[in-house]
Amino acid sequence: MAEVTVTKANFESEVLNSDKPVLVDFWATWCGPCQMLSPLIKEIAEEHPEIKVCKINVDEEMELATQFNVMSIPFVAVFKDGKVTNSSVGYQPKENLLSLVD
Repeated sequence: MAEVTVTKANFESEVLNSDKPVLVDFWATWCGPCQMLSPLIKEIAEEHPEIKVCKINVDEEMELATQFNVMSIPFVAVFKDGKVTNSSVGYQPKENLLSLVD
């Protein structure tokens, strides 16, 4: 499954109301570590259909970034039943990202 681009308009339906865990990547085009993380996020989306993978561009969706206190990127948050259950800041190996979901 491909990553879903999330905006303020579809955040509730895509993330908060999802029936499976959602891994959300807060990123920006100018962020080097975000670019390094991007292929791993894509792999997780393709290899783990049990996880919904979403991307939020912090420059375009500042309100969402502020709502979740995103101070540094890449910031990855895991949502279950509409709540953040885990998060990490900075580049992480794929295993670490997957362990956030468990």
